[in-house]
Amino acid sequence: MTLRERAASIVMGAVEGTNAGFLADYVADVPGGMILMGGNIPGSDAQMREITAAMSAVAAPPPLIAIDQEGGDVARLPWDNFASALTLKNASSEETESAFAGRAALLAASGISVNFGVVADVPRGEGSFIYRRSYGTDPETVAAHVSAAVAGESGIVATTLKHFPGHGAAEGDSHHLIPETDLTYEEWRAGDAVPFAAGIDAGAELVMTGHLRFTAVADEPASLAPEWYRILREDLGFEGVAITDDLGMLLASGEPDLADPVANGVRAVAAGADVVLMIAGSTRETASEMIDGIVVAVENGDLSEARVEEAATRVLALRASAGVGSH
Repeated sequence: MTLRERAASIVMGAVEGTNAGFLADYVADVPGGMILMGGNIPGSDAQMREITAAMSAVAAPPPLIAIDQEGGDVARLPWDNFASALTLKNASSEETESAFAGRAALLAASGISVNFGVVADVPRGEGSFIYRRSYGTDPETVAAHVSAAVAGESGIVATTLKHFPGHGAAEGDSHHLIPETDLTYEEWRAGDAVPFAAGIDAGAELVMTGHLRFTAVADEPASLAPEWYRILREDLGFEGVAITDDLGMLLASGEPDLADPVANGVRAVAAGADVVLMIAGSTRETASEMIDGIVVAVENGDLSEARVEEAATRVLALRASAGVGSH
């Protein structure tokens, strides 16, 4: 692979519409893949499968086709009637495993290979932004449900844990600001880390890093912080694909040093991200700009080519294993 091909393989964007040819052309240029949003969902599973089949055919291994399908409040496919955290937080872990096995089969039948669907956050109470999407307020309880959800999806679609290192500790909606907490590493390890560690041990293929600032651990948001990627790899033993939350969210913070989306993407890869995710404001043009920015950063010496190669290698392995029908 050329440098640009590697760079293109670690960018995941979003574009509007349900035109199969247009979406296939997009992932041909951005083979890292695409996240399907509400505007990409047609009226039926059969139509969805036609779209994803066209997208999957443009590259080998197929590009990653991802979706936010937690169920409940965050569900893109309207024909998903499986239980979500809204009720599963009061159910058994066996019920969670069953729900996610069904959800994964539904996604695979629609040609979707990656689910950004397992919330491992531990909110502090019912007033939390993330409470309705979480599995409770106790780390061990959440960990049991997270492990069960990963087990349910295992071998059907690739599972993603989010939002590392934990939205519960850093309260506030990261779509509008960078939530902060002064929680120490030791406190985090004893609490918020527990569900992530459990999900990793259960075999989750991806971890999504959040735009969350743990000031006692790193000055940067976790998605841009080398220390958090080190902790993810070395302390929790994660060997899969680390993907950022939507980089467009950083722009909404209003912080001047986060105002350049391409610079944010380069920082994320340099820090340890394997995939930069772009949703808000994402177009074919912005994806090309991000790819170009990664290439230029390597050529300028601001980003290690070895880091890009490492990321691309992980993504390629995931594409090979996560393709629908390959499990």
